[in-house]
Amino acid sequence: MNILDKIMKPKSIAVIGASTKEHTIGSDIMKRLEEYKFNGKIYPVNPKGGIIQGLQAYTSVLEVPGEVDLAIIVVNAKFVLSTIDQCNEKGIKGICIITAGFKETGAEGAELEKQLVEKLKEYGMRCVGPNCLGVVNTHPDIRMDGCFAESLPERGNIGFVSQSGALGGGILNILKDLNLGFAQFISIGNQADVNAETAIEYWENDDDVQQILLYMESIQNPSNFRKLASRVSKKKPILALKSGRSAAGASAASSHTGSLAGADKAAAALLKQSGVIREFSLQNLFETAKVFANCPIPKGDRVAIITNSGGPGIMATDAVCEYGMQMAKITDETKEKLRSFLPAAASVKNPIDMIASAPIEHYKETLKTVIADPNVDMIITIYLPFLGLKDIDVAKALMEIKAQHPEKPIIGVFMTKNEFFTKLSDMEVNMPFFMYAEQAADGLNRLNQQRLWMERPEGKIPVYDVDREKAKQIIKQSLSEGRAQLTTRESIDVLDAYGIRVCKSGFATTEDEAVAIADSIGYPVVMKMTSKTTSHKTDVGGVRVNIQSAEQLRAEYQDLIAKLTEKGLVDGLEGVIIQEMVKGNREMVCGIATDPQYGPMMMFGLGGVFIEVMKDVTFRIAPLTDVDAAEMIKSVKAYKLLEGARGTKPAQMDQIQETLLRLSQLVHDFSFIDELDINPLLISEKTGEGIAVDGRIKVRMEEAQKALGCECGSCCGCCQ
Repeated sequence: MNILDKIMKPKSIAVIGASTKEHTIGSDIMKRLEEYKFNGKIYPVNPKGGIIQGLQAYTSVLEVPGEVDLAIIVVNAKFVLSTIDQCNEKGIKGICIITAGFKETGAEGAELEKQLVEKLKEYGMRCVGPNCLGVVNTHPDIRMDGCFAESLPERGNIGFVSQSGALGGGILNILKDLNLGFAQFISIGNQADVNAETAIEYWENDDDVQQILLYMESIQNPSNFRKLASRVSKKKPILALKSGRSAAGASAASSHTGSLAGADKAAAALLKQSGVIREFSLQNLFETAKVFANCPIPKGDRVAIITNSGGPGIMATDAVCEYGMQMAKITDETKEKLRSFLPAAASVKNPIDMIASAPIEHYKETLKTVIADPNVDMIITIYLPFLGLKDIDVAKALMEIKAQHPEKPIIGVFMTKNEFFTKLSDMEVNMPFFMYAEQAADGLNRLNQQRLWMERPEGKIPVYDVDREKAKQIIKQSLSEGRAQLTTRESIDVLDAYGIRVCKSGFATTEDEAVAIADSIGYPVVMKMTSKTTSHKTDVGGVRVNIQSAEQLRAEYQDLIAKLTEKGLVDGLEGVIIQEMVKGNREMVCGIATDPQYGPMMMFGLGGVFIEVMKDVTFRIAPLTDVDAAEMIKSVKAYKLLEGARGTKPAQMDQIQETLLRLSQLVHDFSFIDELDINPLLISEKTGEGIAVDGRIKVRMEEAQKALGCECGSCCGCCQ
């Protein structure tokens, strides 16, 4: 038995802090438990004893005569710890603390919550809260409304976790209007113990919960969330509304990757990699939930549209196509059958336009015929009021057909009065209804998104043969000089040590050395300054390209020195890197930025000078699987350029994918890497390879020193 069953499926509940005083939480919770007809025993606990809600109240939980599975605690915060002690003495393992006054109030409350957590661990208890709305289970065998929302819960198939108690209460109050119901509800509050991950794991194999909804303001353990959610979302949909889309987690980073990253991008990447469908408003969250509550997962993405008006049918078609789904190709057999009963003016192509005079019988026969078409995976049925046809009668007819044929998703679009949707809220519905075609297309897209995720391969994290020791020594050398930022040369050498294709190059500190290296590589070449004080070389003229001869190289070298001297930057000059000139017009970028909560994020996208302007980039949380890396490459708009647009040589996708995976391994091996840019990753016109033309690595100094045994800094030369 899962110990969370003591909270979510209790046979007995003690309400500690139960009250007879109207409009108090202790009174409201007692009323909800009674009104919803909890199937177990209820024990009110109040120091004054007496009768509460017609039940004998006990002055202490220790006086309760029977066993208690769940204690709902609503006493003052200062009495919570002693109450937990009494619950332990009574043998209670399930706790729900409604009481506020913990870490949300400041340092004193945080200390109180810390002591609470210690007691919970010591006593082997599980706890929802503190500072929460409570818990609900609508299963007929349980019927527990252990919260203080105004309305009694509606029965449904959703497991819902809310980090906000007030928001959860508001949602419970409007369920009827939404045509939605819950199987279970958990208001996690301060998440001292039970959090979103706990609920996801608990509901993984619970058949009563068919989809999971999350309202989250934070993700406490991103790594654990990813592990659990990516597993559970393969079995049932997980929808999330993640608030707090601010830049609180973004650093004022000097790298391109860092400046484009941010807390919300990290959260978005984590949810995407976990198979979680993210919504950005409560309206969208519950519209999607309504679709999953009434529709099976489709077999494919082929959509048929049935309508009694051409215009909305065309708009629905546009919306379907914009989501990347297909308009189903109706079979000849289906068309022939449709022609047998539809008027001559009707169109039997997709979208199927029955015309305005379509009676209910045509809706029913058309829907049954289209459901039977093997080329159709999902259906949108559109109704506009014409010729006295009643919207609610059409809806009932559609739901009759749906009940007989539950195998395919069907969504109704009824462009009618709001009274229609009010009537629906009083009915048992078996399919979702929306006002607009775009809402229906969005719902089908979410169904298709879940299908694709469930079919998606798990992915593997490959391990490559690399020269880790060489990379380590390069970083240690930088640390020994007190530098968190590696020079361009050091950065490229680290990339090379990890098997990333870099330009053929050499390092020179004099003009003659530069010419000798260029002669050995072969012209044309590129010359780049490398400095311990200047990171963005192009801003100071530190990059010279397409150098065709030794004479031109000498002239460029002398001009560079003159300009740095003029700007007072020559003292920071370490030297110049002479590189092979890779020809190619397609410049990509890949890199790593570290989010303080989510850890290292990988970036890939359009690079070069366009990176900050176009921002055609995508992010994923490290470590990457091979499937993650492949999806990153395909998800950017510049992917079409990589495929070989306008006759250019297609890029080596496998090699670019491997570059991302090797970077992921690099940041795993050296977790103190804070920022890394390869910009540009130039796509060779000759071979299609992605070649690291430039590189930049920055580490977190103290963390790196500790990890590499350089805690004393540079004073004793231990990093040498």
